[in-house]
Amino acid sequence: MSAPNPPAGYHSITPSIIVRDAASAIDFYKRAFGAEEVSRMPAPDGKLMHAELRFGDSTLMLADENPEWGLKSPLSTSGNPGSLHLYVANADDAFARAVEAGCTVQYPLEDTFWGDRYGKVVDPYGHEWGIAHRIRDMSPQEMKAAGEAFMTAKAQGQPA
Repeated sequence: MSAPNPPAGYHSITPSIIVRDAASAIDFYKRAFGAEEVSRMPAPDGKLMHAELRFGDSTLMLADENPEWGLKSPLSTSGNPGSLHLYVANADDAFARAVEAGCTVQYPLEDTFWGDRYGKVVDPYGHEWGIAHRIRDMSPQEMKAAGEAFMTAKAQGQPA
């Protein structure tokens, strides 16, 4: 496999999500996560067939739900096959901003065994967002030992 040659501002992989009411979702992601709008491509019916947002140094593509094109959002499928992970400078501030904007807490913000301050929210469009900042870097051995201690504590009903 040859080295990728993505256009400027893109990485080798760029997530793309389907949302119900993409225009509303764009406004929400700007408020909740500080996204910057890059582009919108409306279809003749006004739905967005493609839009792009910037989150720090990364791009997120999104489109309106459209069953005729085979595009269904988590709100139509009763589930979410994945989640988005957002590294920020301050997870506490970003998490509070997301909740204030209308996200619901799925996993409370806490210091984790893998070295992040991390929590997870669900946006009004059904997508899960992990929000984190790095507290400390860990070697693979340190992370393995910390993970095993965490799982052992949880299995014994103790706080991790």
